[in-house]
Amino acid sequence: MRQPDRQSRRRFIAEAATLGAAAWLGERRLAHAAEPPPEIRKIRLVHTPAICLAPQYLAEELLRLEGFDEVEYVDSANRFASSVVAEGFGDMTMDTAPMVVAALDSEQPVIPLAGLHAGCYELIGNQSIRAIRDLKGKSVAVSGIGAGDYVFLSSIAAYVGIDPRKDIRWMPTQSFAGSMRYFVDGTADAFLGFAPQPQELRAKGIGHVVVDTAQDRPWSQYFCCMVVASRHFATKYPVATRRSLRAMLKAADICANSPERAARYLADKGYEPRYELGLEVLKALPYSRWRDADPEDTLRFYALRLHEVGMIKTTPQKLIAQNTDWRFLNELKKQLKA
Repeated sequence: MRQPDRQSRRRFIAEAATLGAAAWLGERRLAHAAEPPPEIRKIRLVHTPAICLAPQYLAEELLRLEGFDEVEYVDSANRFASSVVAEGFGDMTMDTAPMVVAALDSEQPVIPLAGLHAGCYELIGNQSIRAIRDLKGKSVAVSGIGAGDYVFLSSIAAYVGIDPRKDIRWMPTQSFAGSMRYFVDGTADAFLGFAPQPQELRAKGIGHVVVDTAQDRPWSQYFCCMVVASRHFATKYPVATRRSLRAMLKAADICANSPERAARYLADKGYEPRYELGLEVLKALPYSRWRDADPEDTLRFYALRLHEVGMIKTTPQKLIAQNTDWRFLNELKKQLKA
């Protein structure tokens, strides 16, 4: 568990108060007076090293303002973030939309609460990969079969008619860093990178972007990362769930409205010590997307792709009907004037 740095906490809160996003920090006493306190004073988030997950790290101080006395970041230990929550080791996390679909299809006890932003991933290829269809018959590095990059890229391949289970030679590397190494040394023809990997390769002039999910349709129109909670947590502690989701959404607003301050906080806390690189990533991602996009559309889009190629058994209609509850998000959108 990371211990809070008091100086960075004071600076973060002071700077965040100047953002004026829905005047939330300035009006927190009024909000607290109108709402009951959280039923539980400790919350556990999942630590996964990725700049795009900045909102769940910035949320630490906002969660304390929401009434949580203890905010713990549980190490994912190479497990999928949603699985850590489903297994009872965490209460809430951010995870990619295709992985959320896979978790719901396998009946893991998690519930999606909101979408946050689009655009985490970039498909990077060598000269033999000029379009998605060129992946057919090629070697593609992934951190593992069933991992986030594997499921996400499978949905991308399925969108253009490629059967990811038959048409691609997958090369599991056991880590995201390993996938990039396989690509750089020529062992793999392509891999799905996420920040800061694409930025690092561009700086070195290695490979080229085949798909940028932040820019290229249809992926840019849907959420990449979503907020997921333990079904037990959301059911037993509805006030804590609402308050913790609000902290996550306000942290996303800070990333959108003041990426310089967000990047500095990440650097001070050691989540991404390279300030300029962190700032580049934060500026590129649409963190205000939670205000205007429908997370249900995202789940439907990815569920359709994965269902078409037999990677999930549940129909998109059934998956959404049985596993979603957007009441917390809808209430907060009204409160925060989304």
